[in-house]
Amino acid sequence: MTQAQNDDQPLDPAAERIAIRKRAMDMLARREHAPAELLQKLAKRDHDREQVAEVLDELIDDGLLSAARYADAMVSSRASRGIGPVRIRAELAAVRIDEAEIERALADSETDWNALAEEVRAKRFGVAQPEDFPAKAKQMRFLQRRGFDMDMLNAAFDG
Repeated sequence: MTQAQNDDQPLDPAAERIAIRKRAMDMLARREHAPAELLQKLAKRDHDREQVAEVLDELIDDGLLSAARYADAMVSSRASRGIGPVRIRAELAAVRIDEAEIERALADSETDWNALAEEVRAKRFGVAQPEDFPAKAKQMRFLQRRGFDMDMLNAAFDG
């Protein structure tokens, strides 16, 4: 039987589960994934959504897939790139991480968000504080786009 003929025939359920698990493990080996993100990626590969959900539940039970680990990794990664908590929160919510998990990950990150905002501002615009209001407004907009809130912006300019 040729590969083309083989692709037209559906896999038996046990083989399908094995294929889903293998593909999920391959993706998890590269980086952490949110459960909803992994579900979406696997469903795009013409796998049965119900079977994908069952396999993902097994991976969660086995400790191989974790929303908490994903949230921690995302917070750490984004903070190291100078992204603030407002934007990180939005990115995590976009992949359906629940709000309590997001807040826990942000609180556990040990990131001094005020210091990070000041560091990001200084890296982009230099150490000197802006001389006039238009320059300050420009820098504040930049920090807001990066995901820093007003308290963090004020701390960045008070230093």
